[in-house]
Amino acid sequence: MDIQGKKIFVGLSGGVDSAVSAALLKEQGAQVTGVFIKGWYPPGMPCTWATERRDAMRVAARLRIPFLTLDAGAEYKKGVIEYLLAEYRAGRTPNPDVMCNREVKFGAFCRFAKERGADAIATGHYRVGEKDQSYFLWAVPKDILNAALFPVGHMQKGEVRALAKRFDLPVAEKKDSQGVCFLGSVSIEEFLKRELGSDNPALLYTIGQRVGGGYVIGKDIEKKEITISTTRAGGAREIRFSDANWFSDPARTTEAQYRYRGPRIRGHLESQIFRCAEPLPELLAPGQSVVFYRDNNLVGGGIMTE
Repeated sequence: MDIQGKKIFVGLSGGVDSAVSAALLKEQGAQVTGVFIKGWYPPGMPCTWATERRDAMRVAARLRIPFLTLDAGAEYKKGVIEYLLAEYRAGRTPNPDVMCNREVKFGAFCRFAKERGADAIATGHYRVGEKDQSYFLWAVPKDILNAALFPVGHMQKGEVRALAKRFDLPVAEKKDSQGVCFLGSVSIEEFLKRELGSDNPALLYTIGQRVGGGYVIGKDIEKKEITISTTRAGGAREIRFSDANWFSDPARTTEAQYRYRGPRIRGHLESQIFRCAEPLPELLAPGQSVVFYRDNNLVGGGIMTE
């Protein structure tokens, strides 16, 4: 896409990646507007959105670009929080960052931008390398993801930091954010205990999660019990999934990734089953995302079933 003179809305989170994305697009001649996306935040619990919005505004001021705020609280509460709690109550392992991207960072944001005449949206997501975030993008509708811009998507973090200093951005030295999308400093454990209670470990812990000196390998919600092992040993030779979303021909799939920063397993697809070339090294967590690749390119993904 030739971006010279194009009207591009950039999601400014208050972090360095989105800030550099906006700076690069402006340098390349685009008409850039920075947009801070406000999510939903648990009442009575600490949140950092005001601080993040202030940092995003400082970036926009430094770059001399317009700045807008999108209140996506309703979409976030319904599409992310309610989904998260429902999955935990059902004993599954949700992936809120995947749904946050689909419903908020691309869904609500894309609608907001189009309504205001934008030619495209851009974000600070990485698509390759050590910070590759493509695992969290599999559920974004194909037409939205293929039309979105990722100015730092091909870079390494060190390159982005160097560019932030070159552009003299006020967030150049800011640390990366951690935790669930938009919840910021709120502990997911604390949030779950408040919403689900603290008396049933089978609701609070997920398969494969580290507990003390071991890992959760089983749980019984009715008995309020979890089973712990010193290993996460697997051995299965297939991954079953549903709710697939494809960006290219599924038959081209050669690898599957079943957790973020987890290994990519070689194999092939047969309908809604991925047949693994080797036994899986650990247990799978139903409800989590399984994401498919070929030659390091995102093919699609789905939600793992029993």
